[in-house]
Amino acid sequence: MQVKRPLCKPLKLKNLKSVNDLKFDDKGLIPTIVQDTKDKKILMVAYMNKESLKKTMKTGLATYWSRSRKCFWLKGDTSGHFQKVKKIYFDCDKDTLLLEVTQIGVACHTGKRSCFFTRLA
Repeated sequence: MQVKRPLCKPLKLKNLKSVNDLKFDDKGLIPTIVQDTKDKKILMVAYMNKESLKKTMKTGLATYWSRSRKCFWLKGDTSGHFQKVKKIYFDCDKDTLLLEVTQIGVACHTGKRSCFFTRLA
């Protein structure tokens, strides 16, 4: 079931000439940390490739690459729990992304707000 997608503004590339300037791994992926724009809580970690990053920037909605299904994954397309991307940062090595998002609904498939709810130490 596909749900109605929210309208978002496209994002403009800053501080890089091209997404090709980022360092993707040997599978063409880059780890992506997702953070709530208001309270800075880490919601989840996913992976993007160049095309999913470009789709995210064009639509303003977080689109990832599913390593298990080997396909694009628009967060919220079936659940309605979309992520409106407000800002995208890259780290000093250009090999990890940080998305600041407005989360609609919950981020975790378990129904929790964040995927990080189980303490290890």
